[in-house]
Amino acid sequence: MQTGAVNSIAEHPFDLLARSRFRVTVNTDNRLMSDTTMSQEMCRLSEAFGYGWSDLERFTINAMKSAFIPFDERLEIIDDVIKPRYAVLIG
Repeated sequence: MQTGAVNSIAEHPFDLLARSRFRVTVNTDNRLMSDTTMSQEMCRLSEAFGYGWSDLERFTINAMKSAFIPFDERLEIIDDVIKPRYAVLIG
């Protein structure tokens, strides 16, 4: 949105790509220039597309799967950090 490619988050193709099972991720890009946080970006997506905790967990896992760290470390963070913490939120 910052580039002006779409007028609102609801017009962004994120949801179409997510529903099509592309590996979509949520990013802040340049937090200093865009004055946003991951929490704000996740909240905007939830408000625009009705995403719940399970959806946000999938996007977070997607992001870790795409991280520039060794594969074993990615799996460890997914299994030991991300999944257990989302499990608390999901209940």
